[in-house]
Amino acid sequence: MSPFAIKAIQLLLSLSFLIVLHELGHFIPAKLFKTRVEKFYLFFDVKFSLFKKKIGDTVYGIGWLPLGGYVKIAGMIDESMDKEQMAGPPQPWEFRSKPAWQRLIIMLGGVTVNIIVGFVIYMSLLYFYGRDITTNADIPEGFSVAQEFKDFGFRDGDQILKVNGEEFVNVTDINRNLFLRDVETIEVQHRDGNVESIGVPEDIGMTMFKGGIMRPFEPLRIPVIDTVAAGMPAMTAGFKNGDEVVSINGMAVAYWHEFTTTVKANVGEENTIVVSREGGLDTLKVRSNEDGQIGVQNFGREFIGKGTHLTFSLGESIAGGTSFGIDKLKDYAKQFKYVFTKEGATQVGGFGAIGNLFPGTWNWMSFWETTALISIILAFMNILPIPALDGGHVMFLLYEMVTGRKPNDKFMEYAQMIGFFLLIALVLFANGNDLYRAIFK
Repeated sequence: MSPFAIKAIQLLLSLSFLIVLHELGHFIPAKLFKTRVEKFYLFFDVKFSLFKKKIGDTVYGIGWLPLGGYVKIAGMIDESMDKEQMAGPPQPWEFRSKPAWQRLIIMLGGVTVNIIVGFVIYMSLLYFYGRDITTNADIPEGFSVAQEFKDFGFRDGDQILKVNGEEFVNVTDINRNLFLRDVETIEVQHRDGNVESIGVPEDIGMTMFKGGIMRPFEPLRIPVIDTVAAGMPAMTAGFKNGDEVVSINGMAVAYWHEFTTTVKANVGEENTIVVSREGGLDTLKVRSNEDGQIGVQNFGREFIGKGTHLTFSLGESIAGGTSFGIDKLKDYAKQFKYVFTKEGATQVGGFGAIGNLFPGTWNWMSFWETTALISIILAFMNILPIPALDGGHVMFLLYEMVTGRKPNDKFMEYAQMIGFFLLIALVLFANGNDLYRAIFK
């Protein structure tokens, strides 16, 4: 089975699982408060359903349009825009007849379930699989450092000791911390043994994002080629997976970053590269493209050293999974600000981007880890105060609870329509970005 098909199956399975649980988060409190639920659907049933069955007052079904799911709650202005029902007098079993606090719980149910599901998955992953981290002992040669960060005082070979004065154990997390956390100082030990505390600018995350410097610190890696991209200069020149770069233009190469830095510096020029292959040496000549690339990759699977595996007891898994889930939610909320930049708008992705979060080979640990992340993302996105999302309904309910006045039905209808069209526009834009990247990049 192709990697594309495996990713697609994982995406469909993950979203189906999360959508059903999200809608159950609305369904269960609605039933507890004796509110009639007319439909419970996985995917949208525009014009027709793939499957449906009525049990009691509720029609359960599967739609054909895989853009989400929904529960249709009687007496509620939602995406169904059922004006006929709303035109009649309120009934005791309808959403609009229930106290505001009950309606608030019903609307928050889906987001709450998504958060709980994400946290429970993280707890389970820690308990059953443990966690791999990278300590300084695992990369005794330290980090290679992007030139922009060398200007702050960092050097190749640095080992990270503390961040903001606190011991930093999983050292490869430094890039994510710089991008998403409030990092002020990083204490490093240089290769010569000297220890130095280096300050970083307050807006370092935005600087990294706009400059495309997403991984300024990379563990020093053996210069072994993992992948040769089709149609790129390296393939034409005869490079092969598994080649180890020995020298470039007469200069010895010990680490991957030394090789890539030289290639990028020689844009459009021919490079003479000696590689070790099958016990011998081959000399290859290749000219980099206008972006300073020849089309080879090293995914960092071979650090100078091995990772550290941690195991967790049940109690440790619960505490660690909760903490990990909270961090993921905070990080996603913080990185949301980048969407509103020129660079961020071009990186917004749809189903293609989500599908690419999954690996191209089936791996249950990776599947559940990605599913947990998507669940956290769904919770955050759904609570945004946009009409047609749960957060929009929550916003109007809070207004009602504070002021004692309900927004009138006509206003709610227009707000729902505006929110729906905004969401459709966002879906089209995000998936359009996916299509553009697939065709032109």
